[in-house]
Amino acid sequence: MSQYTDYATSHMDKAIEALKGNFSRVRSGRANAHILDLIKVDYYGQPTPITQLAGVKVPEASMLVIEPWDKTSLKAIEKAIEASDLGITPSNDGVAIRLPFPRPTEERRRELAKECSKLAEDARVAVRNVRRDANGKVERDEELPEDEQTREKKAIQKLTDSYVAKIEELLKAKTAEIMEI
Repeated sequence: MSQYTDYATSHMDKAIEALKGNFSRVRSGRANAHILDLIKVDYYGQPTPITQLAGVKVPEASMLVIEPWDKTSLKAIEKAIEASDLGITPSNDGVAIRLPFPRPTEERRRELAKECSKLAEDARVAVRNVRRDANGKVERDEELPEDEQTREKKAIQKLTDSYVAKIEELLKAKTAEIMEI
C-alpha cells in the first residue's frame, strides 16, 4: 500500500466508525444503552454523561434501567432524559430510573429506515470526499510519474468502492433490524 491508499483507508475507516455510532443511536424498538450517550446531566454544575453517573442495564429487550451511584442525582438524570429528544418517559422509583421502549409502529419504522438511509448517504459522501482528497494529493505529487498516478487513482477508486459496499451492508442490516416486528 502507498501513502495515498493508507491515508484514504484511515479516513474511510473513521467514516464507517461514525456511521456505526450514528446507527447505534437510532431507536429500533430494542433497548440500547448507546441511546443515552449524547445526553448530559447537570451534575454539580458540570454537564456529565449519564454513563459516568450511573450503571445502565438492559434487563429485557424493551427496558433500560439506570441505577445512579449517587442517589441524589436521580432527579437530575430524570430531568435530562425528559429534556432530550428521546421521546421516552422515564419512571423513577426512588432507586432507579426505568425507560420502557415501546415497539414502534409501521409508520415510525419506515421513518427510522429513512433516517438510517440519510445517515448512510452522509457516510457515502464522506467516503467520496476522502477519495477526492486522496486523488488531489496524488495529482499534486510532482515526483510521481503519470502512469503511477493512474495506478494510485485506480487503487483509491477500488478502495472507495469497497467502503461504499460496507456502508450498504451496514444499512441493510440496520434496516432489517428496524423493520423486524
